[in-house]
Amino acid sequence: MRVGDKPGTDSSEKTAGSVARQLATAMELPFVLIGSVLAGGLIGYGLDSWLHIRPFGMLAGGALGFAAGIRELLRRLSKDGG
Repeated sequence: MRVGDKPGTDSSEKTAGSVARQLATAMELPFVLIGSVLAGGLIGYGLDSWLHIRPFGMLAGGALGFAAGIRELLRRLSKDGG
């Protein structure tokens, strides 16, 4: 620690916090993608049952959920990277 540095601002502590934040983000991203695909598929399944258009609603809902999941992944990664 250099003269004038605040206690607790050691560079190794900053690096450990950064690694922990990156690990938390990496562990959360698969759940974001899977959750969005499942949510879209469930909404599509509900539309299938309601409108009797099986399997097109679930396919469209899953595809929209996948697109939304990829968009959310890119949004979160660009927020952390920039």
